[in-house]
This record gives sequence, C-alpha cells and structure tokens, in this order.
Amino acid sequence: MTARTRKDAPSGAGSASNGPAAETEPGPGEESFETSLSELAAIVEERHADAALKREGLCNAGIMAFDAARLGTLLDALELRQPKSEYYLTDAVEHARGRGWSCVAREMPWLEAIGINSQAQLAEAEAVLQDRLRQAAMAAGVTLIGPETVFLAADTELEEDVEIGPYVVFGPGVHVAQGARILPFCHLEGVSVDQGAQIGPFARLRPGSTIGAGARVGNFVEVKNATLEPGAKANVGAGTITCNYDGFAKHRTDIGAGAFIGSNTALVAPVTVGDGAVVGAGSTIDRDVPPGSLSIARGRQTDIPDGAERLRARRTAKT
Repeated sequence: MTARTRKDAPSGAGSASNGPAAETEPGPGEESFETSLSELAAIVEERHADAALKREGLCNAGIMAFDAARLGTLLDALELRQPKSEYYLTDAVEHARGRGWSCVAREMPWLEAIGINSQAQLAEAEAVLQDRLRQAAMAAGVTLIGPETVFLAADTELEEDVEIGPYVVFGPGVHVAQGARILPFCHLEGVSVDQGAQIGPFARLRPGSTIGAGARVGNFVEVKNATLEPGAKANVGAGTITCNYDGFAKHRTDIGAGAFIGSNTALVAPVTVGDGAVVGAGSTIDRDVPPGSLSIARGRQTDIPDGAERLRARRTAKT
C-alpha cells in the first residue's frame, strides 16, 4: 500500500476506512500505502506504483474496515481499472478522501502481514509459520533434533519431553504424549501416540491409528486405522503393514499388549492379534491370533540336495 497522513488525523473513530500496514518494501503483486504523517491517502496496486512509492511506502496487509453507513456510497463509486478490467476495493480510500472523509492506516510487524501472490511467497510464509511452530514446541519442553528439518501442522500437539528426530513430517490431527520418541524420517497424520511409545525410523502412521503407551513401531512399518495396545511391538526389522482396505471397505487392526510382530508381516484387516502373541516374520495374517499364540503363515521352505547344480545344468543346456 501507499499512505499519506496529517498530524491532526483522527485515531480511527469516525473515519470512513481503517486498515493495517506493514513496515516492509512491497513485493510483486502487493500494494503500497501513500500517507501524509498519519492519515491514509491512497492504496496503490504494485503495477501502478512508481519507484519512490515502492521504496518509501508501507505495504498493504490486505485488511480493511469501513464505516457501514458510508460503504455503499464508496462501492458505488468504484470503476473498472485496467489492464485487467478489475474493480479495486482499495480505490475506496481515494473516493472517501474526495468526499472529505478521513482514512487511517495502522502499522503492524511485517511478519504478521506477509503477502502471498506466488508459490515462492507461499513457501516464504510457510517457512515463517514453521519457525514459529518449532520455537513454540521447544519452549514447551519438546526436543527437536535438527529443528529445521521437522515440519509441523498448525494443530500438532506435542507434550513435554517428547523427542523428535530429523526429517519428521506431521500432517493434521497428530497428538504425541509425554516421553514418546519419533525417530528420523517418519510421517504421521491423524494419529495418537501415547506416553513412552517409540516410532520409526522410516515409519508411516496414517489416519485412524492409536499407538498405546510404551508400544514400539519399527522401521519401514505402515500403520493405518489400527490400534496397538500398550506395550505392543510392531516389527523387528522392516516391512510390517496393516492391510485395512479390501477394495470395498476399510477395516481395523488391533494388536494386543505385549504382542510381537515379525518383519515383513501383512496383517489383513479386520484382524486382532491377541495379548502376548508372536507372529513369525514374513507371515500373512488374515484370521485373529489368540492371546499368547505363536502364528506363522507362510509357505514351507523346501531344500533340494544338489538342486542348484541341476538347475544350472538345465539352463545351460537350453542355451
């Protein structure tokens, strides 16, 4: 914006228009204020502003408040502006001044008024937000190892003594309770992680999942719409997934307290693994596993003496 003010300008009471301005040089697509000491004279589109105005004027924060009794008159006075044949609401300032009505600009920190007119400016605003969220989390007692690599959602809830490793991404709807650890390269969205649980590294927790107190979700594990009871262990090694979608509907998986799920296991929902059960690595589990059971669901290994040599001989003969 550009603003022009007078020393005797009113503080806002009885003015026709009142809006915030930021102390920064306007960027592409932003507007400038033209002022005369304290009273707003005009708000000028970036494409219409001259070099002096861009250099010395305040930047429009994009918020305007009007005297409702005068607003209709000001809107009726707006005209199409070139080159895009647009109506500029900001022209209402000049129309108000032309009628002798005062207009006031309020200054505010530039970080509160970042304009977003491009993907690059969106990235800049996101960086400001992420820095605030990280600082707030650390001030509340959360340990961020490599804070600049951790990305938080606006509603992420991290309790005291939570530890977050590098390159962790939080989508919306995540709550992590006291003392939990999220190891590097994890992605969480729409999940609850209870006290003392440990996630990752390289784990993905998807919406509808609850990780109980003290539970362990290992590396390269994907969990969705599943409950891990307190003390459960999901994955020793890599590759455990909860298969919740059958092509028609989504189902839940429940893993009991103290259960142990071996690497590369597929849990085909709806399915429950009982308390203290052990599932062998590489299993595909499509029925409930009773508490305390050892379940193995995979093809039996067959060893053929001298089979490798005979196989090579047959292949060689074909060539």
